[in-house]
Order: sequence, then C-alpha cells, then structure tokens
Amino acid sequence: MTRPRPRDPVQVSCTMERVSETVGDSRVADGPTLFLMVGLPGSGKTFRARELAEQHGALRLTPDEWALSIFGPQDRHQEPGGMRWLLEGRLIALAVDALRLRLSVVLDFGLWSRDERSALRWMAASVGATCKIVYLPVEREVQWSRIRHRWKHTPEQTFPMSEAELDAWREQFQVPGPEELSGSLLPSPPPGAESWFDWAKRFWPSLAESLNGRLIER
Repeated sequence: MTRPRPRDPVQVSCTMERVSETVGDSRVADGPTLFLMVGLPGSGKTFRARELAEQHGALRLTPDEWALSIFGPQDRHQEPGGMRWLLEGRLIALAVDALRLRLSVVLDFGLWSRDERSALRWMAASVGATCKIVYLPVEREVQWSRIRHRWKHTPEQTFPMSEAELDAWREQFQVPGPEELSGSLLPSPPPGAESWFDWAKRFWPSLAESLNGRLIER
C-alpha cells in the first residue's frame, strides 16, 4: 500500500490516541467523531474499537466481520474480484451518512497507508466531524502469538494468516508520524488525484456510487 509522500498541507482537525492512553479529547462531546483504528492484525484493534463504541455510543464498522459473513474464513487475499475494497467503500459511505446524522463512528479497518487515513480525515472534515486516529502498535512476537491463539480458539472469527506474511505486512505498514498525528495538517492528495475524494473513489471503487452525491467536494 505504498503511496507517494505527502505534499502541501491544509488545515483539518485530527488527533491521535496510543494504546496506553485514554480518549481525552474534549471535542468528542461537541459533535460526531470518526475514530480511525490503525494497526496490524493482532494489535487489538477490534477489542479497542468495541470499547470506544460503547464509551461514545458510536457505530462500529469492522469489515472483517462483514467479510467473514459473506466470504467465509478463507484466505483474505482470495476474496473474488477485489470484493474487499467494494465492501470497505460501502462501509465508508455508511460511516459518512452516520456522521452527517451526528452519530460518531469507529472505523475498524487497520488503515495501513497514510493515503487511506488522509482521505478519511478529509471526509470527516467535509461533513463537520472531528477525527481521532487510534494507533495500536504491537511487537511481532505478541502479534504472532495473538494470531495463533485466535485461529486455534475462534477460527470462525478470523482469516488464515501465516507467520511468513507478518514481516511483509510490517514492512508495508506506514506508521503514523508526528506530522500526521499533530492534529492540524492534512497533506495534498498524491499526484494524479484532483482531491482526496477523487483518490478515495479510485481506492474504494464502490464509494462514489454508495454516497450518491451526498458528499460535497470542497
């Protein structure tokens, strides 16, 4: 998921929470918030997402749960025809609609790339919502132990993952940096994209159709 480096920044509102911290942003109570769960498989994202959803009365959207219901516990890379990205686009459209209705949303996607996170931060700002990045780092040994435990005890709730995949995933994952987590700046979209919404429509092909004009580009 490597993308071009960010360029010129613009103003948005987005803060970050590490796994050892609590949700303490006073702005969360002033309006809807989009919580972006950022981390690798086995980092504890879904457990934390459930906690945040309960604490803030938020809608939790976890695509793995939807994909398991639709595709079954097969290899996540074998979902036919790129259906995973179509599913994610539909869930993002649902998240945008919920934010417009002043309901907070916990988007439990993992969001390995900065471009994904930037596009979602822009979407939150475009409907008047704040955004909070919830980054959960995890050591490799802990990650593999959790993945094995989950597959052994609750295989119906996960996908097969091999240890050989872990290092490649950790290499691909773009850790949120200080400039992204400062909460004040959003980079311009990558070359070739007219806006972050234009980029998002290419990455999540079902997004434009799902939103059906309900998101206004600015």
